Amino acid sequence: MKAIKADAPVNLKQLELLILADYHYADPHSDHDAIQREVNYVRDTENAYCVLAGDLLDCALKSSLGDAYTNLSPMEELSAMSDLLQPISHKILAVVGGNHEARHYRTNGVDMTYLISKQIGVEDKYSPDTALVFLRFGRDENPAHRNRPILYTIYVTHGSGGGRKEGGKVQRLVDYSNIVDADIYICGHTHLPASVKTGFARPNPGNSSVTYCSKLFVNAAAKLQYGGYGDTGGFKPPCIDTPHIILNGERKEMRALI
Repeated sequence: MKAIKADAPVNLKQLELLILADYHYADPHSDHDAIQREVNYVRDTENAYCVLAGDLLDCALKSSLGDAYTNLSPMEELSAMSDLLQPISHKILAVVGGNHEARHYRTNGVDMTYLISKQIGVEDKYSPDTALVFLRFGRDENPAHRNRPILYTIYVTHGSGGGRKEGGKVQRLVDYSNIVDADIYICGHTHLPASVKTGFARPNPGNSSVTYCSKLFVNAAAKLQYGGYGDTGGFKPPCIDTPHIILNGERKEMRALI
């Protein structure tokens, strides 16, 4: 797990965090129009930032699910994704790969996610596994906190498992809280746009006290139209509406909108 320090402007009263994940860009059913709209939103919205949470590339092989014969070549897909993300590189807080990119690493030792990160100049935000982001922005309105920026801790993973049912996918999402204490947990993989909150008692060793707080769990959607192995495999048609995470810059407050 890589710790990543990220600072946004102190004058932001609200920050919007988007999850870019599961684009499967070279897949014939990848919704390039929806993907471009999402990237444009991050680019054109002053207080919008994003994390890259894996499977942006399809990386279909002859031995894997998907169609390796009608997709873009690996180099074409790599180049297209780098060009797509370059205009928002300064707004990317963290980068992790997914199981689709891992296909190439297992087969030929090439880390496609790292190559994209290096190409667009955010290799310091890249983690080969998972990431814990320490995001600071805004000014705390509580006088006792001396006008300090608000801190949000964000665990980012592509995810794994979850099964076919919505309940199993949400349970897998919430289970990430067993790994690390964070304010927000972000993943993709299951293609189910979802968000849920739980309560938590967080100890404060410095003054021997307990703070009762909330944890926010958010799963990204896939930007895929119905067809291909999803159709033949009997999966449900996907919803492409990924939640937007809204963070308050004046007090610790977070929510997700779908």
